[in-house]
Amino acid sequence: MEFEIQRTEFLEGLRLTQGVVERRNTLPILSNTLIEPAEGGISILATDLDTGVRRCCTARVKGSGAITVNARKLFELVKEMKGDVIRVRGLENHRVEVLSGKTRLNLVGLDPKEFPSIPGLTGKPNKGASELRAKAGLLGSMIESTLFAVSLDETRINLSGVYLENQQGALRMVATDGHRLAMIDRQIEGRVPEKGVILPRKGLVEAKKLLESGDSDDDLVTLWIDGPIAKVVRNRAELFMRLIEGEFPDYRQVIPKQSKAKISLGREEFLRALGCMSVLATERAKGVRVTLKPGVLEVQVSNPDAGDGLDEIEVAYSGDELSIGFNGRYLIEALVAMHDGEKVEFMVSDDVSPGVLRLEGDESHCYVVMPMRL
Repeated sequence: MEFEIQRTEFLEGLRLTQGVVERRNTLPILSNTLIEPAEGGISILATDLDTGVRRCCTARVKGSGAITVNARKLFELVKEMKGDVIRVRGLENHRVEVLSGKTRLNLVGLDPKEFPSIPGLTGKPNKGASELRAKAGLLGSMIESTLFAVSLDETRINLSGVYLENQQGALRMVATDGHRLAMIDRQIEGRVPEKGVILPRKGLVEAKKLLESGDSDDDLVTLWIDGPIAKVVRNRAELFMRLIEGEFPDYRQVIPKQSKAKISLGREEFLRALGCMSVLATERAKGVRVTLKPGVLEVQVSNPDAGDGLDEIEVAYSGDELSIGFNGRYLIEALVAMHDGEKVEFMVSDDVSPGVLRLEGDESHCYVVMPMRL
């Protein structure tokens, strides 16, 4: 097999494989990308067995067969090449020749037959699969609004992804690490699966890259839920991920049904105050104290090793004084994720109940943050 391809086209295909390929693998073939002929050119494929990505690229292909080569090395080498056109040819003993301008490389490859098959990546979904269609920008925004709240604790498998379910015909995404919760509902086309599923964190990180890689946020993408596999398809690229087995916790129990106090304030102003005070907070806990008084919201920090700080924001509040400790980083990350809004609503009850943040007037997009003792 040999092919000729534009360098920018080749780089775009190789770029999508970089996050999928693991740096350390017990199977050497999983460090490689599989390149083989496809309609109109070549396909570039990478997987870690749980996540896989395939990108078709326009190229002039001669012959048949396939090649595999180290995904990271090939990407870095092509990135450094100066020519506009790359020529690649498979040689004996699975070696791969790469030519561009005056640069000639002879790379060690592996037997393509060792490359694992990826179920569900190609071919039509099974009967009964759920098909959802949305603009790339919308689906990417939903992932961005929840992904940061996923648990990084490897022992809590059922919290290590984003929960996707049907919410009265809308698509709902929920993530929690036990200390905070992120939730967003959006209307999209297609049939949302009746039974909720958990999409893994790594798969969604790569899906977000795929959704951001096109020319327009208005590109239509398809999300399939097919048995134990989820697949995202956009133009010439498709990504698969194995769903996480297990039951997602009953997240509705931690969302307060009502709060004693609800105030409206500027998102940027609140974010600035929290960012300033968090500089003085302890590195491990990032604890800040939020106090509501008539006409003002105070953000305060006290750290014996760094100093004290207080910032005030004027708000329309006339109730009793409330003082609650929070992890400032959790509040900051929630406010950053709500970058589309100028005003947010902040709801609290007492120092043992969770606080709620949401965009003003949008109950379908909210964050819940548990209090902490300071």
